[in-house]
Amino acid sequence: MQDQYPRMAFDKTTSAGYLANHLARLFAIRLQERIRPLGLAPAQFMTLIELWRQDGLTQRELVERLDVEQATMAKTLARMERDGLVVRRPHPGDGRAQQVWLTETARLLQGPATAAAQDVNRAALAPLSEPERRQLIDLIARVVAGMRADGAIPSDNSAADG
Repeated sequence: MQDQYPRMAFDKTTSAGYLANHLARLFAIRLQERIRPLGLAPAQFMTLIELWRQDGLTQRELVERLDVEQATMAKTLARMERDGLVVRRPHPGDGRAQQVWLTETARLLQGPATAAAQDVNRAALAPLSEPERRQLIDLIARVVAGMRADGAIPSDNSAADG
């Protein structure tokens, strides 16, 4: 029986999505190797980056900033709370929401964790010249912004803001 749909050749070397996904996986693997000794997982690190920038965010705010699902963020925050990295407290202006606050342990991890991430970035971008690095970062940021603006990132606002 012949396929209902014609087979099209797929060239992964020219697919932005394939290459971006592959690059993201390689970055995650290298980052995980570097932050594991600090007791961190990549999902925790990206959450900490947002909280280091602005402590006291709600779960919903973290979901929106990180483009992850509510359930994923809830699990990450539960693990971070268990590991003594964050505490959750009721939001003073919204009885349904909780704010997420860094612990001293998490604050002390900022230097070593960001240094590890910078090392991974430096190593990954080493084959590029400085202008190429800046251009790559600019292009990636523009693509991300474009995808967010076009609604390519689904948001699940139906879950509670735990």
